[in-house]
Amino acid sequence: MKKHFIEQSLIFFSVAKWVILSSAIGVIIGAIVTFFLNTIHASHEAKDFLPFPSYYLLPFGLMLTIYLVKTFAPDAKGHGTEKVIEAVHKKDGLMDVKVIPIKLVATVITMFSGGSVGKEGPGAQIGAGAASFISQIFKFSAKDRKKLVICGISAGFASVFGTPISGAIFGVEVLIVGIIMYDVLLPSFIAGFAAYTTAKLLGINYTYYHMQFSNTLSFDLILIIQVMIAGLFFGLISYFLITTLKQTEKQVKKIKLNIYLKAFLAGTFLVLLSFVIGDQFFGLGLDTISTLFYSDPALSENVPWYAFIAKTIYTSITLGAGGSGGVITPIFYVGATSGHFFGTLLGDNIALFAALGLTSVLAGTTNSPIAATIMAVELFGIDIAHYAAISAVITFLITGHRSVFQSQVLQMSKSDMLNIDYGDDIEKSNVDLSVKSKAKMEKILIKMKWKEKK
Repeated sequence: MKKHFIEQSLIFFSVAKWVILSSAIGVIIGAIVTFFLNTIHASHEAKDFLPFPSYYLLPFGLMLTIYLVKTFAPDAKGHGTEKVIEAVHKKDGLMDVKVIPIKLVATVITMFSGGSVGKEGPGAQIGAGAASFISQIFKFSAKDRKKLVICGISAGFASVFGTPISGAIFGVEVLIVGIIMYDVLLPSFIAGFAAYTTAKLLGINYTYYHMQFSNTLSFDLILIIQVMIAGLFFGLISYFLITTLKQTEKQVKKIKLNIYLKAFLAGTFLVLLSFVIGDQFFGLGLDTISTLFYSDPALSENVPWYAFIAKTIYTSITLGAGGSGGVITPIFYVGATSGHFFGTLLGDNIALFAALGLTSVLAGTTNSPIAATIMAVELFGIDIAHYAAISAVITFLITGHRSVFQSQVLQMSKSDMLNIDYGDDIEKSNVDLSVKSKAKMEKILIKMKWKEKK
């Protein structure tokens, strides 16, 4: 009895400790992210004072972003979340505090000049950086610092998108493919909710698309099959997006030119490309995304079928050339527009498939099907839950052993027909196609031949 009492007492004090710490971290991050979002909003409004479209400044914006990041905080490079995952796995959550102001400024510059990036990656990196800085001030242990930084990811994600539950799950699911860190689940939930509540109290307004699918859709076999096929399609879209981002970055690095000249040429190329295919692929693209979740086709008639391809190209070049910003909002754009395209091919349920595309491509590109499913419920309402779960998990599997976050640690195989040599991160994990998969295929072929003879 005494042993049980001591055990429960220690658990109680541990829970109380993390409730207090994660609440405080969430409030602080919510306030910082609110300032970040308000700065983005102010910069967006400032575009109206320019006598020309702001994206004409993209070549110069990319050059300035590279200078700031390279000079003051190299860890602020890229889309943010990647560096946080790397810090968690390889540095016990230790991050340079200079990342916070530099990431904020660099992202605002990139977005003001029309860069095709998002705001969630910087939000997560700013939140995680703040958590790391606070843990260093109070001299927390490496283990506690690591937990607080994970809370920072959740709080940043939740306060940017207004999705506290999926934000918390995303923070613990995105680190290791195949494992959810349950010991950080409670702090992440509390930090995410505290950050979201703080941002709401400070005046941030979030957009939700609660569509009453149950009034128009029946859970029938035909629709289930369509959703499963959509999951396969979104898996291919996720693969395309991941590969394009990775290969573009590699190819840009191979170009033997001064980095500032490369950034200028990349920005100029995107500006010139906009005269051919349109300028709606600059910036966040939230207005385009919003038009896809309504049943009135007139609202989305200006969205071309190739929108998801164009957005992938714009985002890949912006980030590959040195732009600063997140990759999740572009993922939303690619997912929603590819879902809209899929729905138009079927000729029905177009808004549903646009919504499924948004969350499913998130699941595939970031290996976070649980967070993506919960986000679908938070953004679109409970009626979409069963469709979103089916599509997200299929997309997650079809995408394969790859991710937009190359520092994710792989701890599972997405097929029992594959041998996986787990590495330090998902990029180093070798997929062996010569042993187990070959034997499995031989067995399948033998069975098929036996059935034919029979």
